[in-house]
Amino acid sequence: MDRRAFLQYAACAAAATALPRWAWSQSPALQGDPFALGVASGDPAPDGVVLWTRLVLADPAQMQAAHTVRWEVAHDARFAQIVQKGEAPALPLLGHSVHVELRGLAPGRWYHYRFMLGDAVSTVGRTRTAPAAAELPGALRVVFASCQRWEHGHYAAWHHAVADAPDLVLFLGDYIYEYATPKNTADLARTHSLRLATTLADYRDRYALHKSDPALQAAHAACPWAVTWDDHEVQNDYAAGAGRGDADSFLALRAAAWQAFYENMPLRATSLGTPASAPRWDALQLYRRLRWGRLAHIHLLDSRQYRSWQACRTPQSMSAGAVRPADCAELASPDRTLLGTAQEQWLHAGLAADARGHDGGAARWSVLAQQTLFSQRHYPSGVTSTDSWDGYPAARQRLLQAVSGHAPRNTVLLGGDIHQNYVCRVHADPGRSESPVVASEFCGTSISSRSSTTQDKVDAVARHNPHVLLARCDLRGYGLAEITPTRWTTTLRVVDDPLRADSGARTLARFVVEDGRPGPQTA
Repeated sequence: MDRRAFLQYAACAAAATALPRWAWSQSPALQGDPFALGVASGDPAPDGVVLWTRLVLADPAQMQAAHTVRWEVAHDARFAQIVQKGEAPALPLLGHSVHVELRGLAPGRWYHYRFMLGDAVSTVGRTRTAPAAAELPGALRVVFASCQRWEHGHYAAWHHAVADAPDLVLFLGDYIYEYATPKNTADLARTHSLRLATTLADYRDRYALHKSDPALQAAHAACPWAVTWDDHEVQNDYAAGAGRGDADSFLALRAAAWQAFYENMPLRATSLGTPASAPRWDALQLYRRLRWGRLAHIHLLDSRQYRSWQACRTPQSMSAGAVRPADCAELASPDRTLLGTAQEQWLHAGLAADARGHDGGAARWSVLAQQTLFSQRHYPSGVTSTDSWDGYPAARQRLLQAVSGHAPRNTVLLGGDIHQNYVCRVHADPGRSESPVVASEFCGTSISSRSSTTQDKVDAVARHNPHVLLARCDLRGYGLAEITPTRWTTTLRVVDDPLRADSGARTLARFVVEDGRPGPQTA
C-alpha cells in the first residue's frame, strides 16, 4: 500500500467507527485492492484451521457497509481441486476483518486458500492442518519470533524465515509498537506519521502499517501462525488492568487495543468468550494448546492479562524498571503471579496430561511458548528486572515444581521480549546450579526492535549465571526449531543489516536437546 492509499484508508477507518448502521454489499465497485493487508491462517487443528483477511476499503460509503467475502480452499495453488468454499461477513463492527474457521479437512496435510470480493482476488495463502492426535509425526519445523518495531528495522528476517519452510510460526508478542516515530530519526530504518496509539482507529492504523510490509505478508501466507501478545500491543509494561493514566481511561485504551488485536490476527471466535456478533473487549482467551499429534504439545501462554502489578513500581512510573531485592520485600511475596491462578492451574493440568497421556498418548515434547526470558539472571549490580519472570520468583518456582512433579518427557520453553538471544539450562531450583536440570530454554531476539543494552553488559550477566549457555544482544532475527521424536534442534538466525530490506542472514548458533536429556547442548 502506498502512502497516499494508506492515509486515505486510515481516515476512512476512523470515520467508520462512529457509524451505527450498515447495509450489505455483495459486489461493490471497488477502489484499489481490498486485500492490500494480505491473508493469514492460524491455530491449526487436525480437522481445520482459521483463515483471516481484513478489507481495505477506500470509499467512505463502502466503509459503512458490511460486505460478503467469498473464500475457497483447494489442494493446489491453481484451485483446480477445490475442497471447500463459502462466504463470510466483513463487518464494520470488527474493522472489516474476516475469520473463517474451517472444519472437515484431512489431518496432517497442506492446503491453499484465497478470498474474493467482487472482481478482486487475494493473494493465495498456504496452510496446513495438524496431524491426528494419536500420530507420532517424524518432524515439525517451527519458527518462533517476536518484537517488530517498524522504525527500528526492516522485516528481512521474515524473508529468510519463509525460506526455512516452517510448518508453523509461533509469534510471542509485540506484533506492533504503540509509539509515534521518535523526533530523532537518525539511524532509523524507516519512519511513519502515526501518533501514539490510544484509540481503536489508532490501533487499526498501526496494524495496517505493519501488515503493509511485503515480507511480513509473505510469512503469513506461507504457513499457519499461532499468536499471543505482550505489552506493546497495548502500552509499554502494562499489567492486567493497570497502566499509565487513570483507571477508566486505561481500560478504554486496553479495550480498543485488544479489539484491534483480535481483528488483525487469525484467532478463533472462542477467544472472544462472547458471540462475535456482540463481542466484549474486557477479556480475550489467548492461552490455549496446540497439539502436533504426539510429537509436540504447545502450551501458548498469556503473561500480560492476569499478572500482578510489578513489584515496588509506582503508579506514575513510565516503565517497570528494576529493583534491589533487599529494598523490595514485595518481590518475594508468594501471592504474586505472572499468569494468574486460573492459567497456572490450566498449565499444570496440561503438563500432567502431557506426562500421562491424553487423546492418543503422552507428548514427546512439551513446549511452553510465552513472552519473555524464564531463566533467572543474576546481575553483577545486584538489581532484578521486575517485568520478566525475575520479577515473579514465587510464580516461577510454582511452575518449576509443576514441571518437576509432573515430569513431562521433555520440556522446552520459548520466549522473546528482551531483544536478545539467550540459551539456558533450566534448573529445578534457579538459585542452585547443582539442582537437577528439568527443562531447556531458547529466548529469541527481535525481528527488528533494538536492544537497550550492550554486549559487554550481557557478557557480564552470562559470567554470573552458569546456566546461561549463550547470551547475545542487538542482533535481529528469529529462532528455528526442528523437532523430531529423538531430537530438538534450535538454530538462531540473525540478519546482517536490519536497516536493509534485502539484508542477508546467517546462523548465530545451533543447539540440540536430546530426547530424555534435559538441557541444550552445542550442536
